[in-house]
Parts: sequence; C-alpha cells; structure tokens
Amino acid sequence: MAGTPCPEFDWRIDLDALVFFHRPSGCRCFVHRLAFRSLTENPTPSVEDCLAWFSSHHAAFDAAAAAKAARGPAAGQAFNLNSRDIRRALKP
Repeated sequence: MAGTPCPEFDWRIDLDALVFFHRPSGCRCFVHRLAFRSLTENPTPSVEDCLAWFSSHHAAFDAAAAAKAARGPAAGQAFNLNSRDIRRALKP
C-alpha cells in the first residue's frame, strides 16, 4: 500500500517497489521493480511476480541488506538494494 508501514514486507505502489524490514539493522529496504526485471529476467514482472521472487529468495535479500547496512546507513535509516546487491548475495 502506498505510504503505509508494513511489519515485514509489502509493495509500495507510489514507489513501484518492494519494501521490507531488515531486523538486524533496523532499516527498511527498498527494491524497485526495475531490479526485479533484471533478477527475474522478465521485462514486465507483475507485483505478484516480484513478491513471489522475493519470497523464494528471501535469504539473499537479507544477506544483501546486511552487507549494505555494514557499509553505511545508520540503524533505522532506509536504503535501496539494486539487482547487483542481490546477485552478489545469491553467489555461493
């Protein structure tokens, strides 16, 4: 929903992005639909496609958020994850 806080994850229609809460850092993380285009190799992923991919690869999103949080944003701040951040976390 647009502008409403969500406890774990949701789709922000006003930003066209997934937002999820990364508990260890206390930060909200945003992943734009454009990142999902690259990750899913689908040029027009629906919101449902994006949420399903997030659910299937949740550990990679958490790992990417942890790596980015360690490099900069203070606890409680929001930050963006791009497809490169997530791809790095997918590698063994």
